[in-house]
Amino acid sequence: MFNRLMFVLLCCCAFAVRAQDTSDQPIVLLTENFPPYNMADDGKNFATDTHIRGIAADLVREMFKRADIPYSLTLRFPWERIYKLGLEKPGYGVFVMARLPERENSFKWVGPLGPDDWILLARADSPIKLETLAQARRYKIGAYKGDAIELSLTEKGMNPVIALRDQDNASKLKAGEIDLWATGDPAGRYLARQLGITDLKTVLRFNSASLFLALNKNTPDEVVAKLQMALDEMRSQGFVDEVMGRYL
Repeated sequence: MFNRLMFVLLCCCAFAVRAQDTSDQPIVLLTENFPPYNMADDGKNFATDTHIRGIAADLVREMFKRADIPYSLTLRFPWERIYKLGLEKPGYGVFVMARLPERENSFKWVGPLGPDDWILLARADSPIKLETLAQARRYKIGAYKGDAIELSLTEKGMNPVIALRDQDNASKLKAGEIDLWATGDPAGRYLARQLGITDLKTVLRFNSASLFLALNKNTPDEVVAKLQMALDEMRSQGFVDEVMGRYL
């Protein structure tokens, strides 16, 4: 009887140690090239740690530092892959992500990290004028594969032309391959400027969204609370505005 009791106690202790070890593991943070919020220094589709910059990257680093929570940071491609990892793997997080109703219960959220209004851009010389999104159905609309904007347009039966990188839509728009570019603001304009494309105009602003850090549902609530508290403090101290000013 004594031996059996000791065995149970040892098993419990081992389980507790394993639980403690798991809680000490760094959160694996994944992101993508989505300027000006997150981007690789060299513009490529893979980067780690200090080779990743942008508004959200700077804010997330400071959040985890203030909350004293270990993490690793990797930029990968494509978005659909890192979204799936964040959704399915405990200990993972993804940023930046639009907090949509259909995603609300799939993650735990920290934010907002910044705005992401949805707009339709056209060339400056385009005669297109729109008052509603429905009026855009007659035009060829470019969108970024797997992005919330693309998913929303597809659900509405808009059949957007898909690009693997959002900046490719800026080039397509300038070349006349698409009539409109469905993108985020300020991200779309920033991407276009990086390519030297500035002669664009907004013909419709059809949604307002906010971007967040999305953590796997198994993330402990106390971790989420610490990170949110750190971000709230950063915002109240003017740090968030300071970071925004570096890139916009």
